[in-house]
Amino acid sequence: MSTQLLRGARVVTPDGVLDGGWVVLDGARIAAVGDGPAPAAEHEETLDGWLLPGFVDLHVHGGGGADVTASPEALRAAVRFHRGHGTTSTLVSLVTAPLTALERQLGWVADYVAEDDGVFGAHLEGPFLSQVRCGAQNPAFLRIPDRDDFARLVDAARGTLRSVTVAPELPDALDVLKDVQQAGAIGAIGHTDATYAEAMAAIDAGATLATHLFNGMRPIHHREPGPAAAALRANIACEIINDGVHLHPSITALVNERPGRLVLVTDAIDAAGMGDGEVELGGQRVSVRNGEARLVPAGSLAGSTLTLDAAVRRAVQQCGLTVAEASRAASGTPARLLGLGDELGAIAPGLAADLVVLSDDLELTRVMRRGGWLEP
Repeated sequence: MSTQLLRGARVVTPDGVLDGGWVVLDGARIAAVGDGPAPAAEHEETLDGWLLPGFVDLHVHGGGGADVTASPEALRAAVRFHRGHGTTSTLVSLVTAPLTALERQLGWVADYVAEDDGVFGAHLEGPFLSQVRCGAQNPAFLRIPDRDDFARLVDAARGTLRSVTVAPELPDALDVLKDVQQAGAIGAIGHTDATYAEAMAAIDAGATLATHLFNGMRPIHHREPGPAAAALRANIACEIINDGVHLHPSITALVNERPGRLVLVTDAIDAAGMGDGEVELGGQRVSVRNGEARLVPAGSLAGSTLTLDAAVRRAVQQCGLTVAEASRAASGTPARLLGLGDELGAIAPGLAADLVVLSDDLELTRVMRRGGWLEP
């Protein structure tokens, strides 16, 4: 395969920003990175703005009018939509549903993983969640954690279950979290009314991620800190929906104070990219107004209409992160959590040639996946 030289942009690497740096690609891989005089390559291209690694989303339910739980075709359409916004690698998040439905959807994800190396598997956001903090999860389908039920879901996923959110205060939750770890998946705490002690017990049992920190959780109180404080104190990775609706910008900055803790996610539903209107999520009506999705009539936030390019831009322009910090939160840290830090999530020799180009004002201009530019 031919070599490509990309030069002229500010290249964000794990070791810092190369102002006017260059990247050499050999097919689908990054061959070399540097600044100063560039080596020769068969093809050369000059870029403007910023060059970042492709984004890695751990939490997405849909986009571009497509709900990942609707059909295999809708699943593929949602991934394509977010890929156009720089998400070159993703998990597929499934909302709470009957076990038979989840088994069917996990099968769709497993089929897609076999044909698309940018889709790494499924994230189960339920059904083992709190009725008190269920948010937009359908309460009719919530279940007490059960190891046999979980084993059914593992079997249905055929080795592609990568993340599971559990409310740690529920009966047998810690046993299921241990099973999650045994299955090779990320154990996450979320949609939970847990006390600080209950959340810490889950972390001790192997949970390494907080699902959309602060949202769908008992809030912090100075006499009962709850799960958000436990996640921050234990310094586990924390998802943040950085859309300006779910959290104040200062929260994103606070989580970012410890390197490698912040994970930018979209939690996007099918309404992402579609404007105002009404959609359905997990059998419940959702109204979208000014890009804000809420259950009808309850008013609970129901996912988001966010894309990761917008989350990165907001992190820099409104939350005060550097471009390198925002890039790490959207790429390097989620790749590490998936155990793929040696494969992708950074601009470094040997890693996948998944790249995004941002303008000087951080608007997405181009997306490269496995060494080839995507069509606009």
